[in-house]
Amino acid sequence: MSVGVAPVRRTAAAVGETVAGIIVAVVVATVGLYAFSLVQWPAFNSSNVTRALTTLGQVVAAALFATSIYLYRIHKWPWIARLSAWIGLSGFVTVTLGMPLAATKLYLFGISVDQEFRTEYLTRLTDSAALRDMTYVDIPPFYPAGWFWLGGRVGNVLGMDGWEVFKPYAIGLLAVTSVVAFVLWKALIRSDWAVAVSAVTTALVVAYASPEAYSAVIVLLFAPALILAWGALHRTASGGWGAVVGTGLFLGLAATFYTLYLGLAAFTVVLMALFAAVLAYRQRKTWRAVVPVAIKVAAIAAISGVIAATVWLPYLIDFLRGAPSTSGTALHYLPEAGATLPFPMFEFSLLGMVCLVGTIWVAVRFSSSRRARALGVGVVSVYLWTLLSMAATAAGTTLLSFRLEAVLIVLLGSAGVFGFLEGTYAIYQAINEPPKFRIAAVVVATIGAMAFAQNIPQVLQTEITVAYSDTDGDGVRADMRPPSAVSYYQEVDDALAEQTGRPRDETVVLTADTSFLSYYPYFGFQGLTSHYANPLAQFDQRAEAIEQWTELETPDQLIDALDNSRWRAPDAFLFRRGADGYTLRLAEDVYPNDPNVRRYTVTFDESLFEDPRFTVTDIGPFALVVRTG
Repeated sequence: MSVGVAPVRRTAAAVGETVAGIIVAVVVATVGLYAFSLVQWPAFNSSNVTRALTTLGQVVAAALFATSIYLYRIHKWPWIARLSAWIGLSGFVTVTLGMPLAATKLYLFGISVDQEFRTEYLTRLTDSAALRDMTYVDIPPFYPAGWFWLGGRVGNVLGMDGWEVFKPYAIGLLAVTSVVAFVLWKALIRSDWAVAVSAVTTALVVAYASPEAYSAVIVLLFAPALILAWGALHRTASGGWGAVVGTGLFLGLAATFYTLYLGLAAFTVVLMALFAAVLAYRQRKTWRAVVPVAIKVAAIAAISGVIAATVWLPYLIDFLRGAPSTSGTALHYLPEAGATLPFPMFEFSLLGMVCLVGTIWVAVRFSSSRRARALGVGVVSVYLWTLLSMAATAAGTTLLSFRLEAVLIVLLGSAGVFGFLEGTYAIYQAINEPPKFRIAAVVVATIGAMAFAQNIPQVLQTEITVAYSDTDGDGVRADMRPPSAVSYYQEVDDALAEQTGRPRDETVVLTADTSFLSYYPYFGFQGLTSHYANPLAQFDQRAEAIEQWTELETPDQLIDALDNSRWRAPDAFLFRRGADGYTLRLAEDVYPNDPNVRRYTVTFDESLFEDPRFTVTDIGPFALVVRTG
């Protein structure tokens, strides 16, 4: 009986520690971001003030890491050691991202590029907890809603709009995840090493994954989750079921947050299972040795499948019922980074040095270290996925391998920490253990870490600059320059509310200014591009319908076409005024070209809306047309 009690107690302790750590991280992020908001800071791209304060905050975080490591090594005051690690990790994330963005309400990349549809999704799920597509009415979502749904609930609690809660939520959840990752690392390796590897991987994620905030959460957990998965699968005889549950939970989380990383994680677990099965067969010389591995893989799949169903089930039901759809073009993107194999270990930089040490450590320790095996299989899976993605181009698609570089960097960075720790200890022993060698190693590691950390704002400079140059939902540019046409969105919203008399989420708007949907939760008739459009929405066919509408000659013909549309027709049109009429700038997929999107303009003759059944309102550069009859 005592054999079964110990794992339960360890699990309960880990859960309790996780909850406590999350509470601390939430408090640190909340207090930090609120404190930053109380001061009128200069824009990051026009002053070095916030950068200086960012570096200062990082030094404080480093001091907390050092305190934690020291206390763990001398085995004193464990709660102070834990608290120092929790505050250090969450504080590092908060200051490194929050301070450079302190003078803007927008997150990295503002509302530009991919951040536009992400903000639209968060706005949709802030408006309602129901699982709804980010753009299209009456269809279930295709993109995993987990990160956005949680953010919507945060926005509701704080009384903030989706676009406004994006920044504090993204930073806060990443701060929380850094602490959760530390708790997981601490359950797998010695505590002082857990602090070191958590600090390094958190810095790497902030530098290279944070612009895509919802995937960064998965990247941060990837390395310890793989070690947990190997612990589940290599113990084929008995035991390891706690690790099985943990691995299933991680895959389920990935399924609800980011489909690509679910695919990579599942692919890696399958590779691990095959490797574990081979080792088990070689050890026991019977195929029965493979059965426990298969059972555990099935259990992992079942656990993750149940969790995945919470966001995927509505879409799958419609899809299996034969709802009309198109093939979708989400995988139609091949930048140069996706056409080559990434080798960060050969970059001449601090990152390259860490990755090179990690590569060497994995190669040397693969046969003798469970950590090296787990991380090594993870690295191999990234390269195999990349090669498969390259092969898929022959079939007219890709596997988006260029987005895996952050995962590769974190896996090699984790290995680099272990390589440095074990390598310096080996050197220490080889040179007869001189007392000052340890001090020298600590000094070198600290200086290197600080040099990398203080350069993170430089790595993210483009993303930060866009957050200041984009116009926010209040119609303000944080760099104090004249705002874009977004500043007229409030007037458009007011006019729509007055003229339709309906709530926003009951109104469908056709517009090429799709960032309007990022700020206000109206449904759109057409999305930004086919790559982000729900396959059930039939993006290409909608585009054809829009073009056909432009060829009509009378309001009666247009009304008839709208009434007989196979989709719910627009209740309003938000156009730009052109020389020949009202214009919409649409998009089509032109893969395999790079860029993979071609923009083109369609024009509606103004006479189509010269009818009592339409109300036309000029607002800045926009022409708002509302159907009133």
